[in-house]
Amino acid sequence: MFISEMTQKLLAAKKEKGLTFADLEKILGRDEVWIASVFYRQASASEEEAKLLVEALGLETNDVEELTEYPAKGLGPVVPTDPLIYRFYEIMQVYGMPIKAVIHEKFGDGIMSAIDFTLNIEKEEDPKGDRVRVIMSGKFLPYKKW
Repeated sequence: MFISEMTQKLLAAKKEKGLTFADLEKILGRDEVWIASVFYRQASASEEEAKLLVEALGLETNDVEELTEYPAKGLGPVVPTDPLIYRFYEIMQVYGMPIKAVIHEKFGDGIMSAIDFTLNIEKEEDPKGDRVRVIMSGKFLPYKKW
């Protein structure tokens, strides 16, 4: 997976400062997953958010401009090779059509927005091994008839 120079710079500064995405959530007032998406250049920050991030990480003020640019989204045209990311791809390969069928039964013909969307990751402690809870919430958008 290609990691941009800006992503590398942001991650190095975060590590150097000993910060977590949850720490940055408190500083920016945005969800940790959204902040991580800015790091990986899948989302753009407002000028105010970029300034807060640059200040928290001790970066240069000229980095604000790059963080506010609209990114090219996605992982690219290939199947992801990182094992964790691949598992989400695998989940969609196995459960994508069943998820689609259940959504259509409950809502009708349409899609779940990835624009009006939130994603939260929680740790669920379990004596048999901790669990990863991923909560996706997107606005339902019915297909328009004309």
